Amino acid sequence: MNDSIQIVCPVCSKLNRVPQPRLAEGASCGACHKSLFPAKPLSLDGSSLRRHIKKNDIPLVVDFWAPWCGPCKMMAPAFEQAAQQLGPTVRLAKLNTDEHPGAAAPYNIRGIPTLILFKRGNEVDRSSGAMNLSQLTGWIGQHIQR
Repeated sequence: MNDSIQIVCPVCSKLNRVPQPRLAEGASCGACHKSLFPAKPLSLDGSSLRRHIKKNDIPLVVDFWAPWCGPCKMMAPAFEQAAQQLGPTVRLAKLNTDEHPGAAAPYNIRGIPTLILFKRGNEVDRSSGAMNLSQLTGWIGQHIQR
């Protein structure tokens, strides 16, 4: 199937092949039958972060954050709205750096929030500091159009 893409289930982490025309139709996981695109950011840990970065054929934006971070809290509603607006063309996820410091370490996170956009396993761009919805969707949009 040349017109299908590989998507990691946000619930059970199984790989799914989805025909591109079906992405917008609310595709569900073949294993657990949950939605592949829940219209909200995923909460990741170390192993799920690696799997989503390496195995998803759609771009992945990860918000490296911490619960004590004021700018992280300020950006959270915009990040939630962006996940609703941009799925299924891009997946948004969050990684709590306090709970999973080992998962964040390989990415040299120096300040939070830090957003990293991955495409097919590679880091494409990063941005540090809080963004509003317009800034966030604009930053993501400039990279997913390429």
